Amino acid sequence: MISRRHATLALACTASPLGWAGEAPLRISTLLEADPSTLVAERVLREAYRQLGRELQVLSMPGERSLLSANAGDTDGELYRRAGIERLYPHLMRVPVALLQYEVVVFTRRTDVQVAGWQSLRPYRLGFVKGIKIIEENTRGMEQEPVATLQQAFIKMELGRSDLVISNRLSGVASLRQHGLKGVRVLTPPLASFPVFHYLHERHQALVQPLTEVLQSLERSGFIQRVGEDVAAPYREAPASSKAPPKE
Repeated sequence: MISRRHATLALACTASPLGWAGEAPLRISTLLEADPSTLVAERVLREAYRQLGRELQVLSMPGERSLLSANAGDTDGELYRRAGIERLYPHLMRVPVALLQYEVVVFTRRTDVQVAGWQSLRPYRLGFVKGIKIIEENTRGMEQEPVATLQQAFIKMELGRSDLVISNRLSGVASLRQHGLKGVRVLTPPLASFPVFHYLHERHQALVQPLTEVLQSLERSGFIQRVGEDVAAPYREAPASSKAPPKE
């Protein structure tokens, strides 16, 4: 809950967008590997903070370290994560305007895999980026093969050291395109689909309300949607989405 004192300060800064002008850039951590989802979040937030007279310095880190650094206050916040991450990292405050939709899907070369929820993945070796909490939590007790980057996950699958790669759809398609990997299918239905949000360390509580208002304005104007569509456009022709054929 934002206190009355902080709310008053926030509204004052909203009325004067340059209220923070001249302050040091905000150091925001995010996942190690650049991908289209990160680019969407970064473009939207750079514009939002620009309207508040602030600059961003985006720092790429391994997934778990990114969250730990933001929660400890070593950085000023986390670029984007799903709602609820604050229950695990209680010093982070969610800015309640969605930056993009995150769709978790399975990538594989195999033709005998059928996706019917998380538990259907139990027979397989699962590659994913370490620090993606929704994947870690829902595959606990399964044969996990976590790595630092999505590229490493796909390479392990190429080498036969894992059976499936679990990833955000857009990020996975972009990685396959970037590294020229062929013959990998996207399986349907998705395992999960949810919005992701920006998080700030609690010492920046006074920024949450004015940033929320700016992001709401960018949402109403269609700016957030246009950024998402612009970034996603090169990846529209994804690897063939497919349900595996029924087992004999």
